[in-house]
Amino acid sequence: MAKLVEWLDMGGYALYVWGSFGATALLMVAEPLVLRSRRRQILRRLARISRLNKEETS
Repeated sequence: MAKLVEWLDMGGYALYVWGSFGATALLMVAEPLVLRSRRRQILRRLARISRLNKEETS
């Protein structure tokens, strides 16, 4: 058990190490969510442009 606590402490750098892991994990989750949101926004915009172009040519 003591070895586990020592390992988790990371030689006194636990806050930096685990904070870095946490930030990386957060960004790895956030990136696809942001990309999906941006993609949906672009597709809506393209659909609107297409609809407006069809209305103009009719």
